[in-house]
Amino acid sequence: MTSVLPRDRLAQAVAAARPRVALVAYLTAGHPRLVSFRNDVAVLAAAADVVEIGVPFSDPMADGVTIQRSSEVALKQGVSLRWILSELTAMPRMKAPLVLMSYLNPLLAYGLDALALAAANAGVTGFIVPDLPIEESAPMRAALDKHGLALVQMVTPVTPFARLQQLCAAAQGFVYAVTMTGTTGKSVRVPPETREYLQRAREFAKVPVCAGFGIRSREHVELLQGLVDGVIVGSAIVETLEKGDSPAALLASLR
Repeated sequence: MTSVLPRDRLAQAVAAARPRVALVAYLTAGHPRLVSFRNDVAVLAAAADVVEIGVPFSDPMADGVTIQRSSEVALKQGVSLRWILSELTAMPRMKAPLVLMSYLNPLLAYGLDALALAAANAGVTGFIVPDLPIEESAPMRAALDKHGLALVQMVTPVTPFARLQQLCAAAQGFVYAVTMTGTTGKSVRVPPETREYLQRAREFAKVPVCAGFGIRSREHVELLQGLVDGVIVGSAIVETLEKGDSPAALLASLR
C-alpha cells in the first residue's frame, strides 16, 4: 500500500472538515514563552484541523502589529528555525498536520535540502513562504518534493486572473487566499469582488482553499462559509495566548 505523502495529508485534513469550514490555527513559535511552546502546539493541534507555526523574523512584511510584536518577543528569547525543528522533533506526532510559515531568508540560511529533511523528521507537512515568488520557487519546491512536503501558494484579491490560475494550479496542501490587501490583524470584510475572487480560486485550485487575514469571530467564519474550505486564524490566537486565555475555547467559539 502506498503511504500518504505529508502534503496530501495536509490537503485531506482541510477537506475532511466538510461540511463545516476547517480551522487552521496560527501561533508564533516561542511566543509568549519558550517553555510553553510544546504545550501550545499540542493544545492547538487538539482543537484545530491544521496548525500553522510562524518562524519569527525581523521584518515580517505581511504581518500586522500583533504578529510583528510576537516575532520580536520570540526573537529576543532566542527562537530560531533550528530550535523550532528541534522542539517539534522531540514532540509526539499529532493528528493535526503542522505547517511552517517563514520568510525566505531563514530557510536559505538553513539550507533547503537540510531544511526539507529536518522538517520531514519533525512532522512538518509543508511550508508557507510569503516572499517567495513562484518564478523563483523551483529550488525550494525540488527540495520539498524529495520528502513529499507542500509548498503552499498565496493569492490575494489583486492577483491578476492569469496569475491566479497559475498559483492555484501550482499550490500544494492548500491555497492561502488572503482576504484583503494590507497586513494581518484587520477584521475581514467580504464585498462582492472578494466573493468572486474566492470563488475563482476554488474553481482553479486542485487543493482546498483557506482564507486568511482578519478572521476573529464566528461571524467572520459565517461570512466565508461556502466560499472557502478553511479559515486561518492568526492574530486572534496570538492575542489570546498573550493574555493567558484558552486558544481552544476561542477555536471552539468559531465552529
